[in-house]
Amino acid sequence: MQPQEPASAGAPPPAPPLTTAPKRRPNRPRLILAILAGVMAILCLGGAGVVFLVYDQATKVDRSEPDVVTDSFLIAYLVNRDDKAAALFTCRDPDLAEISALRDQLVAREKQFNVKVSVSWGALTRQPVTTGQEDVTTQLTISGSANGQISSSRNEDWRFRVVSQDGSWRLCSGTKIG
Repeated sequence: MQPQEPASAGAPPPAPPLTTAPKRRPNRPRLILAILAGVMAILCLGGAGVVFLVYDQATKVDRSEPDVVTDSFLIAYLVNRDDKAAALFTCRDPDLAEISALRDQLVAREKQFNVKVSVSWGALTRQPVTTGQEDVTTQLTISGSANGQISSSRNEDWRFRVVSQDGSWRLCSGTKIG
């Protein structure tokens, strides 16, 4: 063997052997958490949209038909005794004197006799009057109860005038028949 000659002064030094840096593996737990967080965010946004649509449909005021308006008005005015809710179903200048007198009478009886007075009604029958105007008739059943027992009950026939206003039906009057 012969000794190696020293590298000449003008030649570059020999290159070190090529080595590759170890590949860095992505942080798996962080990646999985990021994906799960993204999926959850999408689900929450979609769920919020569904909840909004369901709530909107459930609370939507339905004034599409005269009998629907009459039913909704009676629930608001006589059952729940909520003037603001009832106003959603009335025309601009309603004549509610007779139905208002009936409600005042119910409230007075409750106080005077210490009973609960409830109102229910039967079928709502529609009868066209003119274009954009219908009468809806029904029989109101007014019952008084004390301690869970019905103590009195009476039936009254009523007519409600409903008109088409601004593309929806509105109740304009309620009168006792007979």
